Amino acid sequence: MMNDFSDTRFQAFVKDLETIVNMDSSSGNTQGIRAVAEFFKQRFEALGMTCRLSFESPGKVPCLRAEIGPDKRPYDLMCLGHMDTVFPEGEAARRPFSTDGKTAWGPGVCDMKGGLLVVLYALEMLHRKGCLSERSICVCFNGDEETGSTASRDLIESCARKSRRVLVFEPCRPGYKVVLQRKGGGWFYVRARGRSAHAGADPEKGVNAVVELAVQISRIQTLNNPDTGTSAQVTVVKGGDKINIIPDRAEAAVDVRISKRAEKERVEAFFKTLKPCLEGAEIQVSGSIDRPPMEHGPGAERLFARIRDHARALGIPAGGIHTGGCSDGNFTAALGVPTIDGMGIVGANAHREDEYVELDSVRPMVLLLTRLVERDLAPGAL
Repeated sequence: MMNDFSDTRFQAFVKDLETIVNMDSSSGNTQGIRAVAEFFKQRFEALGMTCRLSFESPGKVPCLRAEIGPDKRPYDLMCLGHMDTVFPEGEAARRPFSTDGKTAWGPGVCDMKGGLLVVLYALEMLHRKGCLSERSICVCFNGDEETGSTASRDLIESCARKSRRVLVFEPCRPGYKVVLQRKGGGWFYVRARGRSAHAGADPEKGVNAVVELAVQISRIQTLNNPDTGTSAQVTVVKGGDKINIIPDRAEAAVDVRISKRAEKERVEAFFKTLKPCLEGAEIQVSGSIDRPPMEHGPGAERLFARIRDHARALGIPAGGIHTGGCSDGNFTAALGVPTIDGMGIVGANAHREDEYVELDSVRPMVLLLTRLVERDLAPGAL
């Protein structure tokens, strides 16, 4: 089947990858994200797909939805991905797409523009085979994943509720490992207020907000529990102004990750119980677990089994991993929809200047998706 993806198609894929990587599309860059969306919209419409480019609030975030298949039927498959990157405007001009023929680099090449093209090229192959219109497929590409999908979450969940299964096209991990499970999480902020005073002349008149915050940080550390997969990491701390003044303000940001949905209530309840320890101090706590964990249930395991079988038939040594990072697959899995992530081309070092993809993985991943849709994702399958 590898011969089904010709050298001409491979070269076209690489050229398209260069085109969209060189489009600045950082989160918040509406014009750049829209340019990426228009690129895909034109190509999907050429396949007979119905496309809608919407601008979701807050922020009027460009999001693309493309559909094909019989009406009034659940989608056999939802293909989920994001068009935004973490890199600032001007990054593509400073550090454009480059390749040595085996590896490609550039802003967003791995996370996740390569994965978006896997969807397009597989659907184009299915169209040429004449079986695309026999499947009910929804493609949902959003423009704010890197900032939490605040504007697009409703759209993603609406599509997922109508879908039998979801594939997310974040990068496949080196060694052809797809993502079976992700942690959920959220951010919490603890702010302490005290009273300033001269640190040498009359420190007793002050209430040290930094000391108050230090006690709270010590309490937060008790949330870490390897057995449940919960972590609470204090990542940013600010406090004090001058060395000879008792600080009256201090704050800490806490990154919390959870593996089980039941941990959400426990963690949020914990932060609500935090109380000041120093007389005269006050604390204020905000935040929540806003992204549920992507748990691996029986439906996802059946889907993974078929992906693994097709991969082996193609000579791909496919495996699965669990990761602490989040994606939009967390939202779809939390709805009970079988979800497998990491279905893009193989790559690594996301969010870094040495982000890369392995071009040898283009053919295998496009053909894997094509084979899965063609052979398994018909009504009643799996």
